Amino acid sequence: MTATASSEHYYVPEGSRWPIIGVIGIFFVVLGMALWVNDITFAPYLTLTGTLIIAYLFFGWFGDVIDESMSGKYSTQVDTSFRQGMIWFITSEVFFFIALFGTLYYIRAISLPWLGGEGHLGSSNLLWDGFQATWPLLATPGAGGEYVQGKEAMGAGGIPLYNTIILLSSGATLTWAHWGLKKDSKSQLVGGLALTVLLGFIFFGFQAYEYYHAYNEMDLRLDSGVYGSTFYMLTGFHGMHVTIGTIMLLVILIRSIKGHFSHEKHFAFEAVAWYWHFVDVVWLGLYFFVYWL
Repeated sequence: MTATASSEHYYVPEGSRWPIIGVIGIFFVVLGMALWVNDITFAPYLTLTGTLIIAYLFFGWFGDVIDESMSGKYSTQVDTSFRQGMIWFITSEVFFFIALFGTLYYIRAISLPWLGGEGHLGSSNLLWDGFQATWPLLATPGAGGEYVQGKEAMGAGGIPLYNTIILLSSGATLTWAHWGLKKDSKSQLVGGLALTVLLGFIFFGFQAYEYYHAYNEMDLRLDSGVYGSTFYMLTGFHGMHVTIGTIMLLVILIRSIKGHFSHEKHFAFEAVAWYWHFVDVVWLGLYFFVYWL
């Protein structure tokens, strides 16, 4: 440890109620979702309760951190700790999506050919007769041998292509805002962030419409074969990340309007920018492997 670092005060906050509140909120969300997929009547209310608790958690906990930062309690050591924490968080997110992409690869390249009779592990006749190993697999055999089948898979054009352009554009506007922050141009910073937030909301709106169209007009549902399951799982988790990232960008926009950042001290902005660029990269993978191939 250098002499400069040892002379700084490392701020350690007092005990907090926020972790236990977070656990309670997550418990209600997970329990509600589990009951919801099993058609339990009160499940949506449990999920909504958990979501509101988590929203209260973010509002309160982030508010505490902002107050601590603005009061000058954070030293360069604390800043380093935040950076390390954000790096590890994004690393965990990388492996989370690697697991999802790995699942898609395993289904398409390994298990589906086996079920179609390829190789020494081919076993389609042990499960059901007449199975054809084709992708996208939209059919799910029912208990009586009948097939529950979606009409068609999602294409790469239209809304998915528009959303790709939107997310790539949002990455550019966010970088433009960062350049404005570095040269202390508040108008460029606020303008770039406002555009990025707007593009995030547009992406969310397009994806909501895409889900509505897929579910009601294309008959593409969670039980539309393994394709339906993986489609909603991968795009749904990414959509959740876009929603969280947009909310964080909105908070950063409000803080920028209030003048909380300078070209020397703006890690909160950088952390959200790292997260948003990560979300952009993940979407490119989703677009290629889920929509295009």
